[in-house]
Parts: sequence; structure tokens; C-alpha cells
Amino acid sequence: MNYAALNQAIQDYCQNTESSFVSNIPTFVQQAEQRIYNQIQFPSLRKNVIGNTTANNKYLSCPSDFLSAYSLAVIDGTGAYTFLLNKDVNFIRESYPVPTATGTPAYYALFGPQTADPNELSFILGPTPDASYQMELHYFYYPTSIVTAGTSWLGDNFDSVLLYGSLVEAYTYMKGEQDMMALYDNKYKEALALAKRLGDGLERQDAYRSGQTRIGVS
Repeated sequence: MNYAALNQAIQDYCQNTESSFVSNIPTFVQQAEQRIYNQIQFPSLRKNVIGNTTANNKYLSCPSDFLSAYSLAVIDGTGAYTFLLNKDVNFIRESYPVPTATGTPAYYALFGPQTADPNELSFILGPTPDASYQMELHYFYYPTSIVTAGTSWLGDNFDSVLLYGSLVEAYTYMKGEQDMMALYDNKYKEALALAKRLGDGLERQDAYRSGQTRIGVS
């Protein structure tokens, strides 16, 4: 289902073509996407990026679309990966209290903004890098909304959860009847359970890290 079809379906299901309602459909869809993406960890929500540390600088900038980290690794000259352990900032401060004590990073923590812009997040590394190291970050992000792109992985592969999630938002806006609200909410939860079986179940059965969100499937 592309965005044009989704937009029309929302109008048809709600039997509402009033201009203010139609103008808010993008908001309904984006709110539904955000709810779904924070309840199910689909592989389509993952991204890899390569960057470099700076010698004697213990901070590493996060990508602009970064939400949370899955892994951070140092890549040596032979191409071998060494994964850093995720710790709290206080662990790194306590373990490496002297910033000038340098070496190959072994730990990282999400530090927060390093500039006046609160959106520019960064990692703190321990120990402080003694050279420029190539790093690979595997992280969680929001893909481009179907509203903007016209199509999306979710719309192409699991349109039911996107449709009913959008209808819940749309019917909330309309302050609709409680029985219909309950119907759409139940249909959304049914579709969400099926999507979760895929994203957190079938696609995670061979996950190496037991710390990842994972449900059993039969």
C-alpha cells in the first residue's frame, strides 16, 4: 500500500472528506508509524554507518538520525572488527579518570549533546583514542515516512498495522463513537501482534545477542 492508497483508505473507512480532517491525515500516519516503530524492532529500522575517531578526543559524534545503538565496533587495518562494550558514562569516567590516558577504545556510552544543539548527540569512549580509528555504528533510526517517500517497507509488507494504527489516530481526532474506536483499536492490536511475531520473533530466532528484543514463535 502506497501513501495515496493509504490516504484514500483512511477517508473511506472514516467516511470523512472534510478539509481539516484530510489535511491532518499525514499527522495521523506519522503518529501511527512512530507508535509501531517503537513497539517492534523491524530490520528495516536498522542502519550502519562508518566514521572515524580523532586522536586524543574521547567523543564521537552520532549520526543526525540516531535514536539508539545496537553496536559500535573498531575496525583495524586488516578489516577485523572488535566490538566495544556499552557502559554508563560514570563507568567510563571512573575507569579512565585521566582523559590524556589513551589507547584503543574498549567501551562506549551515550554522552549527550556536545554543542548548543540538543539534537547533536555524541558517544564518550574509553579509553580516549590514541589515533584515528575507523568505527562502524549499527543503530536504530526512523526511516523516511511513507508520507514523504510515497512508499515504505511497512506499507509494502505489513500495511494492515499501518492502516489500523492510522485509523486509531484519525478516529481519536474525530472524537468518534466508543464502539468504533474500540473496534479499530482491537484490529490495530491484532495486526500489531502479527507484525511483532515477524519483527521480534521470526526474524530474531538466530540473533547472537540474547539482549535483543526477542519473542518465541512456534
